[in-house]
Amino acid sequence: MYKEGYDLRKNYTDCGIIIFDKERQETLSGGSGCACSAVTFASYFYPKLKSGEIKRMLFIPTGALLSPVSSAQGLSIPAVAHAVSISS
Repeated sequence: MYKEGYDLRKNYTDCGIIIFDKERQETLSGGSGCACSAVTFASYFYPKLKSGEIKRMLFIPTGALLSPVSSAQGLSIPAVAHAVSISS
């Protein structure tokens, strides 16, 4: 996004950061992209949208496309992300 002229650093957060406590939990490489994004949107962001605290957001959950074969190959892992613009 930054390369395309969008600086999200001020407003960006990671769903795993919202769910897990890095001081008290050893999360290593984080949580599942699918689970973290669904849980975080439903429990954290949706209430803020409903209350008007958040007026507009760009929600871009990401996920790695893992399989037993791709994991064993030692190559880079492809990923997918769908951007959803949400307004209250």
